[in-house]
Amino acid sequence: MLYQIHEWQRSFLGPLSYFAQANARMLNDHASPLSQWPGVQRMAAGFELIHRLGKDYEKPAFDIHSALAHEHEIAVIERVALDKPFCQLKRFKRFSDDPATIEKMKVDPVVLVVAPLSGHHATLLRDTVRTLLREHKVYITDWVDARMVPAEAGTFGLDDYVAYIEEFIRHIGARELHVISVCQPTVPVLAAVSLMAARGEDTPLSLTMMGGPIDPRRSPTGVNNLATTQPLSWFKNNVVQTVPPNYPGHGREVYPGFLQHAGFIAMNPSRHLSSHWDYYQNLLRGDQEDAASHRKFYDEYNAVLDMPAAFYLDTIATVFQQFLLPRGLWDVAGERVNPAAIKRSALLTVEGELDDISGLGQTQAAHDLCSGIPAKRRAHKVIEGAGHYGIFSGRRWRETVYPQVRDFIRKFDRATK
Repeated sequence: MLYQIHEWQRSFLGPLSYFAQANARMLNDHASPLSQWPGVQRMAAGFELIHRLGKDYEKPAFDIHSALAHEHEIAVIERVALDKPFCQLKRFKRFSDDPATIEKMKVDPVVLVVAPLSGHHATLLRDTVRTLLREHKVYITDWVDARMVPAEAGTFGLDDYVAYIEEFIRHIGARELHVISVCQPTVPVLAAVSLMAARGEDTPLSLTMMGGPIDPRRSPTGVNNLATTQPLSWFKNNVVQTVPPNYPGHGREVYPGFLQHAGFIAMNPSRHLSSHWDYYQNLLRGDQEDAASHRKFYDEYNAVLDMPAAFYLDTIATVFQQFLLPRGLWDVAGERVNPAAIKRSALLTVEGELDDISGLGQTQAAHDLCSGIPAKRRAHKVIEGAGHYGIFSGRRWRETVYPQVRDFIRKFDRATK
């Protein structure tokens, strides 16, 4: 009933939110006589804050229509390269009318960015994609909100996630491909490439793994501790819900986005409270630039998706409770995952010094597992002062992390050579 109660609450808050939005706009409109009342700015700011707290946050668009590539402004078109029930493989196709730029773009490395399926939409990696487009051909996994997937599409577990990654790599072509996995997908990406290598298939030229739980036993964080202090039955009984009738996925079991969002907020409630208070103060002062920055951040942060329950529970058990990957005991669809089978792919791991989601050493553990990759084809980077999001988004990503990732990819790219 929890999901249904949430829907009732959402139905109640929706009209209130839009009523508050209408009042805020009316009071801020200089053409309205009401805007001249004493104290009206405080009332308008209050209504705007109520609107932001009560509104629905839909999936944002990537909104990448242009980029700077090889010192020239180019056009970018977002295309669906492969459409699966639970994920769309998207490509950001670049166009230019400058012959020299076109020639350079032709030999740019091909990159698949594997976005996490852990609450937020793939648009959280918008800055990652926009930066990579400078010197790369970019694909990304855009995971579908599970409540929008009809129940007849079947279940989706961790094994299915691994199979999706394998299919995407084959579709793009492993011989010319570099894979970047961010956070949670480092584990299934390593599994997918390991299985492909063990079968004698082509594997990507390089693997870049950023802030992921390859071995959560190292430097465990609050996220890791929660998974180890509660049995799997606790997660099934307390966070798994059934999608209500007003969605295409009616009847599907999911870990709802609203519960995940509550968990995100609970990790640091004082910071979010302070942020909303600052937003209110910015509106009072008329500081529209800081207010717009707040809206931009929370439009993304508050937009969450439902995760398939099978995938969520598989991940809890396999990755965070049983540690099957680092223990060498993980079987996917009857095949043993053996990262030592990977020999062709180069490996780069990136960690944030202050990461409070995947602690230091958890991603670096991939090097111990991938013993078949020569040392000269491996590298590890710790980004000083960076938290979890700082290694793939923001100024530190663009100025510190990206140049190192770009250089590593170029070093092992066939077309560049």
